[in-house]
Amino acid sequence: MRNADGRFAKGCHSSPETEFKPGEHWRQRKPYWDRAWLDNEYTTKQRSARDIADEFGVGETAIAYWLNKHQITTRTTSEARAVKSWAARGPANGMYGRTGSANPRWKGGISPERQRLYASAEWASVSAYVWRRDAGTCTRCGAASRDRRHMYIHHIEGFDARPDLRMDPNNLCLLCTRCHADEHKAAKRGDAK
Repeated sequence: MRNADGRFAKGCHSSPETEFKPGEHWRQRKPYWDRAWLDNEYTTKQRSARDIADEFGVGETAIAYWLNKHQITTRTTSEARAVKSWAARGPANGMYGRTGSANPRWKGGISPERQRLYASAEWASVSAYVWRRDAGTCTRCGAASRDRRHMYIHHIEGFDARPDLRMDPNNLCLLCTRCHADEHKAAKRGDAK
């Protein structure tokens, strides 16, 4: 029923058979809404929120909401990692030792040339030689470091400019991070030192 203004009149029920009754909900009840069920699955059975969410086709945040609403203590990151099922290691892993064409991700040996070179045993040998020869010291500024993350083996004649010199130790030198960046900036500007 509507009043003179066209609004529904307060207290009038035009279709009581379609209205929600007290205690009803417009959505079908889900098991994770129940505290006892959720506590049993999450705490006792040690299921993850992701696993429970996937079972019901909802997001992990929906389960986190109900865990919080029911005041169920959630696991810390280290506790979650302890119960998480990780992939098998070593020979128990089905992909163990499957390299080259035996690997399902094999694309016929089309790795980029630079990637193949840096992954080769020959490059490992040449780079070890350059590290020893330059004594872990930047040949430009003299900074020393034993940490290979702070030093680079630099091609004096560019990698693409002289493919024949890529593995030549006389074309390689050790540079610190800053000097290596400066060398490449200078090369882009055309005023390599």
